[in-house]
Amino acid sequence: MKHININSFKDVIESESNNQSVDFINVCTPAEYKERHIEGVRNIPLNTLSQHLDELNKKSTVYIHCRSGNRGRQAIESLRELGATAELVNVEGGLLAWQEAGFRTTSLTSRLPIMRQVFIGAGSLVILGLVPGYFINDTYLLIPAFVAIGLLVSGLTGWCGMALLLSKMPWNK
Repeated sequence: MKHININSFKDVIESESNNQSVDFINVCTPAEYKERHIEGVRNIPLNTLSQHLDELNKKSTVYIHCRSGNRGRQAIESLRELGATAELVNVEGGLLAWQEAGFRTTSLTSRLPIMRQVFIGAGSLVILGLVPGYFINDTYLLIPAFVAIGLLVSGLTGWCGMALLLSKMPWNK
């Protein structure tokens, strides 16, 4: 799998933005893309890549990024399995590395980022379980235990069920 670092990716975007044979895609969810993205990079969510195979095969090179790099790698593996002919390049570190480098991003929404919504939801559920668990019945302590397990799974796998659920809420569309 071919990789490119953030600094080189920035140079490529600046030099190749008008080159019709090069494409730059972000494979995050539409809600994540609206939240923050790199100008000049279009959104093709990971779960819709197969629908765009023909148009991507018309390109000589496709640079792929996501939030951290994990879904970018998954996208490249998926496109290869589907028979992609373009050279596929994963952007190391994704949007997080882009922001860490101090490069400019664009937002199409004013709502709270999904991960902040996750933190607010998780914190609220913990309080919702601790307070009645202390004053009413120990059974309520299962709520913060469930949240802790969810956070642990999310940290270990990179998959967050609460973020997925929140991204489907009407205010995130």
